[in-house]
Amino acid sequence: MLAQVAGTFRVINTALAVTAEKLRANPKGAPAAGSLPRFEARFSTSRRDILKAQRLRYRVFSEAYGARLNTPFGLDRDAYDRHCLHLVVRDTQTGEIVGYTRVLPDSRIHRTGGFYSQGEFHMGMVNHLDGRVAEIGRTCIHPDYRGGAVIAALWSCLAEYMLVENIRYLVGCASVSLSHGYDVGAISARVQAQHLSPRDQRVHPRRPMSGLSRPVASDTVRMPPLLKAYLRMGARVCGEPCWDPDFNCLDFLVLLAVEDLPARYVQHFLQPTPSLVAS
Repeated sequence: MLAQVAGTFRVINTALAVTAEKLRANPKGAPAAGSLPRFEARFSTSRRDILKAQRLRYRVFSEAYGARLNTPFGLDRDAYDRHCLHLVVRDTQTGEIVGYTRVLPDSRIHRTGGFYSQGEFHMGMVNHLDGRVAEIGRTCIHPDYRGGAVIAALWSCLAEYMLVENIRYLVGCASVSLSHGYDVGAISARVQAQHLSPRDQRVHPRRPMSGLSRPVASDTVRMPPLLKAYLRMGARVCGEPCWDPDFNCLDFLVLLAVEDLPARYVQHFLQPTPSLVAS
């Protein structure tokens, strides 16, 4: 087991060195002529980009999920936004922002009083994680772009960020809408059977919903795309979900350790992109 872990870290450290070297060699992240991908993920500090992302968040959470957002001007924003890194996925053919997540690294939580997820979960376990932690949140994909490519671009950037910034863990909420016909009992049962974190990495929801899990054939469960993407990346679910009445959903807290990234994703994602360059 120790040899396997050591081997995993050698792969990760090698990938980090190669990625960092290529980023130094191409500091502006300019792609080769004719090689511009359809979707480009990058961190942005542009006020215009952040406003567009907040508008996308509002549209997805209010229109698609029925969330009750008491924010003006059709924007979803809160006090955490000013302290987060904003990762946007852009359609390079139209220039529009079609995917988004925000990242709050542990180096900034002294400004916020903690991670956003601590409002939903008792998260004492995060203080005992061995390594740097960053929280992802407000993840959303434009309704017209949910075929998987945008999520893949977003995760490519997040994987690169983890390695370059020496982040060992990502933590965040994966939501299951209560208005989209998902069988939340079946989803909970599958999570319990296949995807739970170790006991010392569990959390407790502040608003639990009892009686969710029930026996079900795992291959028949329809999973929300974002939760499915997290689990494919090797993330673990840290216990029972929390009911979020404002967003009309159940939130599962997920934890992804960099050493749990599947080898195929390490190879695929750790290609140098302009993703770490702020505009």
